[in-house]
Amino acid sequence: MCGIGGQLTTNRMSDARLTAEIGGMIDAFAHRGPDGRATWTDEMAGVSLGHRRLAVIDLSPTGIQPMSSRSGRWVLTYNGEIYNHRDLRVELEAGGAHFRGTCDAETLVEGFDMWGVEATLRRTNGMFGLGVWDRRDRCLTIARDRIGEKPVYWTADERHFAFASELKGLTALSWFDRTVDCSSVASVLGWGFVARPGTIYRGAQQLEPGQLLQVQVIGGRVHTVARTWWSLRDTVAANVAQQRPTTLHHAVSELEPLLASAVSRRMQSDVPLGAFLSGGIDSTLIAALAQRSRSTTPLNTFTVQMPEFGTDESVGAANVAERLGTHHTTVELQRDEALAIIPTLATVWDEPFGDPSMIPSLLLCRAARQHLTVCLGGDGGDELFAGYNRHALTGSILTRTRRMPLRLRTGLGRGLRAVPPHRIDHLATRFGALVPQRRRLINPGDKAHKLGAMLQADDAHVWASLAGVWSGIDGARVPQPPPPPTGLNPVEHLLWADTAMVLADNMLVKVDRASMANGLEVRTPFLDLSLLEWAWRQPLSVKTAGGVGKLVLRNLVAELGLGDVAARPKVGFDPPLAAWLRGPLRSWASDLLVAPRAVADGYLRAHDVDQVWQEHLVGRRNNEYQLWALLMLESWFRSQS
Repeated sequence: MCGIGGQLTTNRMSDARLTAEIGGMIDAFAHRGPDGRATWTDEMAGVSLGHRRLAVIDLSPTGIQPMSSRSGRWVLTYNGEIYNHRDLRVELEAGGAHFRGTCDAETLVEGFDMWGVEATLRRTNGMFGLGVWDRRDRCLTIARDRIGEKPVYWTADERHFAFASELKGLTALSWFDRTVDCSSVASVLGWGFVARPGTIYRGAQQLEPGQLLQVQVIGGRVHTVARTWWSLRDTVAANVAQQRPTTLHHAVSELEPLLASAVSRRMQSDVPLGAFLSGGIDSTLIAALAQRSRSTTPLNTFTVQMPEFGTDESVGAANVAERLGTHHTTVELQRDEALAIIPTLATVWDEPFGDPSMIPSLLLCRAARQHLTVCLGGDGGDELFAGYNRHALTGSILTRTRRMPLRLRTGLGRGLRAVPPHRIDHLATRFGALVPQRRRLINPGDKAHKLGAMLQADDAHVWASLAGVWSGIDGARVPQPPPPPTGLNPVEHLLWADTAMVLADNMLVKVDRASMANGLEVRTPFLDLSLLEWAWRQPLSVKTAGGVGKLVLRNLVAELGLGDVAARPKVGFDPPLAAWLRGPLRSWASDLLVAPRAVADGYLRAHDVDQVWQEHLVGRRNNEYQLWALLMLESWFRSQS
């Protein structure tokens, strides 16, 4: 896991100047690679590559990048992990390849030499962002993994092309266009994150997951050609077409070896490795299977205790760890520590990012890095197996409500949204004992308002009504999820949007920035290709029924002897932001909400911002998500001045 950067220019530059420019790019994200720094340049070609190293596999000098193939044709800078690289080596050695070290970067570059770039990428099982220079054909190729676990940003004009792991690598360039992109601002307000391929800057783009971009200088100008080497849409369509009726018992029997294999593949490491353990379903499954694969050696598991965050899963996590036999560490995070990092968030994320769980995620990774270099995480489980409330509840609700006359349905929706969320929360607390534990909701008032919005939405806008943050933004400005394959049912439409958009542009961005800001590598077994394909081949009945999600995962947890974990309600990872905005963050927020840039630029009306803020302050509504997205946008604007 590392930080990468590169540049191709038509301007005549000396090796010294090329080295200085690429050095400035990669030093902008030195945190991604604290274990080493190297550059490679070719003055005649106008190309430079840079690498910041976080040494995980092959800690010796043979793992240093940028790395050349033995033939000398290819030069690679790469960030990520190829989990099946040992299997690929067997194929390459059978074809005559020879290796100097044991790292996966060398496997990749020798694969490019034998099979070509695209054919090699199709053989991989892993996460990566990379840039590789073909010295023979004078072509630079950048590529990104299938799901988008690792970032690749790029920028170009007629005379320059550059790419980097983070936007701050591009903003280090003197020729970079810093003009703010209007649709990305709308995306932050609409969804809470910047939707790809855009970035907050008009001059930069994100490389799409499963995409490669070839760059050459032709006739004195930079030319780019993009190609899709793997398609999520095609993969989902092909596997949905193979869905057949099955039983939960049969699904569990198929899932266990697939997930165990995905976990095992991600445990290759020459540095300390462990797993995040919240005590929830996803992290418990991963920790249990990882511990089983280690046989006698205890797995390092890690959790945080956050007593002031409103929810604290540390006791449950410690109980699970004791039963699994892991070596468990609990670190307590204090409120003051969380509040202190808020002014730094715009710098860490490079662009506005409105997911409040960014705060505990950053603190968790900071604390984990004191003990570990690599951690297994549970991201992807919700998107593949219907783990969000909107997945579990939508199917049964839509089935019933779509039979209602439109006027009745929209009236019911307006009625729900007319009741202040705090009153619904009070009623839920009062009568909560009557509801089974696994069906209890966190923040039921907010969920009821989402339900009200869904009742008022037509079928095409159900996901937006549930996932949206600010309403009333010009819809033409807000990016939309990629069009889904045909043949999906309403809940699968939600799963598609969450996988294709929220996972790649929100969840994985959060994990990457929070972990790499602290020099920590996080690996996600649920996003293994074989597991993703299998999940989309399963009928919805093994994922959710009766308002309960992740059925197959719950049953697998139970078969592993941890059935009580399956019965726990889903707990989010957000801080008590609603209370903080009325308390210790009130002054900071008020300052940012005075004449906000979003109002000045015409995205929101001053009256609406003031109304949302005042409703929140007096407790009439919990507007924390709208406010946080706007505050992160305004905080970013100020960081640029």
